[in-house]
Amino acid sequence: MLSTKLIQMIEEHANPIADRVIRQLRAEARLAYIAHLPDAELRKRCLEILNRLGHWLAASREEEVATHYERLGQTRCREKVPLHEVVHAFHVLKARMLDYVRDQGISQTVVDLYAEEELELQIGRFFDAVVYYVIRGYEKEWRVIGAASGAR
Repeated sequence: MLSTKLIQMIEEHANPIADRVIRQLRAEARLAYIAHLPDAELRKRCLEILNRLGHWLAASREEEVATHYERLGQTRCREKVPLHEVVHAFHVLKARMLDYVRDQGISQTVVDLYAEEELELQIGRFFDAVVYYVIRGYEKEWRVIGAASGAR
C-alpha cells in the first residue's frame, strides 16, 4: 500500500490536525451543540480516529467499525446531539485530515500523487462507513427512546 507513509504522517501529526478540526468546529454556526463541548472532549473524539487511522483503515476491520460507530451513534442520540451535527463533524474531520496531507506538499512524483489519491479513496470509504453506522446506531436508539416514551 503506497499510502502507508501518509497514514503514518497523519497518526504522527494527530494533534495539529485535531487543532484544525476544533478551530473549524468552533467557527461553524450550524454546530451549536458541538461548539459548546470542551476542547478536551473534541480533541479526544478527533484523536480516536487520527491516532489509529491505520488500524481503522485495515480491510478486516469492517465489523469492528460497524460495532464501534453504531454504539457511538446510540450514545450521541442519548446525549441529544443533533444527528446533522454528528455527521457534519465527521465531514470536517475528514476534510481537515486530507487538507493536512495536501498542505505538506509531498506530492512531487507520479507515485506520490497516486499514494495521495489512494489515501483519499481509503479515507473516503472509511468515513462513508462511519457515517452510515453512526446514523444506523442513532436511529436504533431513537426508536428505543420513542418506544419507551410511548409506553408511559
